[in-house]
Amino acid sequence: MIFDEVFINVLLMLLCYFYILLVIFVSGRIDKVLGVSRKTSRKFLHIMIGNLPFIIPFFTSNIYPFLVAAPFIPVTFFASAYSPFKNLSRKMKGLADITEEGHQLGLVFYAISYTILALLFATKQNVMVLAAGILPMAYGDAAASIVGERYGKRKYGVFAEKSLEGSAAMFFVSFVIFSFSLFFYSLILPFSFFDKVYTAFAVAVVATPVEGCSPLGFDNLTVPAFGALTFFLLNGGL
Repeated sequence: MIFDEVFINVLLMLLCYFYILLVIFVSGRIDKVLGVSRKTSRKFLHIMIGNLPFIIPFFTSNIYPFLVAAPFIPVTFFASAYSPFKNLSRKMKGLADITEEGHQLGLVFYAISYTILALLFATKQNVMVLAAGILPMAYGDAAASIVGERYGKRKYGVFAEKSLEGSAAMFFVSFVIFSFSLFFYSLILPFSFFDKVYTAFAVAVVATPVEGCSPLGFDNLTVPAFGALTFFLLNGGL
């Protein structure tokens, strides 16, 4: 029985590693194949990695999701311009190129947020806390950047210039994607989606100004922290 449980968890870990590496591979080449910008490639990576919380409920211990996320802290750091091993950075050219298009440590912060939330909340009972942190960062922040760059006309700034249009996209997409995750979790966990949907609104309300006030790159730390904290304070987990 214990062997079967370990086998299933390890299999899920390998599936997650394969998915992450596939997303990194595609992100590093999508600009050449489809002719999109490197920024679009980075946002594709940002969004697609954000889908991992949908796999978390199938793990039986948080140590396995933690072991999925943790190695990517050094990986993303060594791929960044701050890496002390320049030869290693060149060998990870695909990931390094994506990193250099944005905030140099943005992907490192992304991996740190994932790792901390996985360590604390990657269980069936608390997966919604993790999702409240990860999904607004992955989907909402990407939408804010894309909409803000293309349609943002009403600018404001605290530590970085943002736009009201981008923030509106952040709120809407964060609310929709987290609501969808709650619906998904309600199919496999013992709670009613309608009893939790108000928390999606609360998470979006908090995550939006947090993203708007965060310097570029640091929203990968602040949005997950405040999104998860908001859900946790409202629910204490499940």
